[in-house]
Amino acid sequence: MDMLDAHAAFALVQAGARLIDIRDHDEHVRERIPDAVSHPLPHLGTTPLPRGEATVVVFHCRSGMRTGVHAARLAAAAGPHVRVCALEGGLDAWKQAGLPVLQDRTQPLELNRQVQIAAGSLVLLATALGFGASPWFHLLAGGIGAGLTFAGISGVCGLARVLAHMPWNRRSGTPVSG
Repeated sequence: MDMLDAHAAFALVQAGARLIDIRDHDEHVRERIPDAVSHPLPHLGTTPLPRGEATVVVFHCRSGMRTGVHAARLAAAAGPHVRVCALEGGLDAWKQAGLPVLQDRTQPLELNRQVQIAAGSLVLLATALGFGASPWFHLLAGGIGAGLTFAGISGVCGLARVLAHMPWNRRSGTPVSG
């Protein structure tokens, strides 16, 4: 897989390469590169890659980490007669280069960020209440830590499932799973 800086990727896209965003749908609807096609990483191998007639495919994520870690899977999904590239530094590098980005701030924050905010806030609240009201609140903080550990090990996050069903997350058209 060829790693491209933002300007080289932009030139390839202008020349007809297909730009594929492997971030989750909720990330894509909130902020994206114009003409990028959303194909979340979990769909890789289960649904056809939306490359159209393009013989060059440029994958991107937010920071370049996901495309780097999954480079072999991405190349395999693109097919044998396709030049496969990745945007080095992802969407962050694209923005730093001053290239166009579409933003829709009316969309909810990405689900992972919502989980981080909710879990962090609950731990802070439980810790403060543990010191101020009753030490039993420390068990709540421990329970949240255990839940996050379980989520990291299993890939199943109960808090994310609850937040996905909240009314503000239904506006983006984000598929609700689980």
